Amino acid sequence: MRSRAGSFKSGGFNIPRKTCLLKGDIDITPLIDCVFLLLIFFMLSSSFVKPAGITVNLPKTVTAEILREEKFVIVITDKNIIRLEEEIVTVDDLKEVLIQKKQKIESLLIKADEKASLGKIIEVWDMCRELGIEKLNIATLQVKID
Repeated sequence: MRSRAGSFKSGGFNIPRKTCLLKGDIDITPLIDCVFLLLIFFMLSSSFVKPAGITVNLPKTVTAEILREEKFVIVITDKNIIRLEEEIVTVDDLKEVLIQKKQKIESLLIKADEKASLGKIIEVWDMCRELGIEKLNIATLQVKID
């Protein structure tokens, strides 16, 4: 047998030795598909999660204005329970907290349930005015007239 330069002879077979560099492209299409599937999965699963909180049925009004800033929120439930930052407080405790944070409060929002006692709402409102808080708002739902 004739021997060529650059060939390998093993067991009677001539296997030519070729060394050439092949540039391969990595196909990232399956990777992108997986990323999109994960993205869609998390978008769909996160939209069904209801945030924990207090359910307050706000009274409905026609002339309500949209308030842009919510710095300090007091919630009064239908059972006249006052909540401040998810904690139940008494009127006296609320007054102490408002005295301490009076300098930081730009506006105060009262979210009162429509079944809450008007007397309790007025008590909190009057206490805030007494402490010198000028920007007081009551949260309502805006209703459109057909």
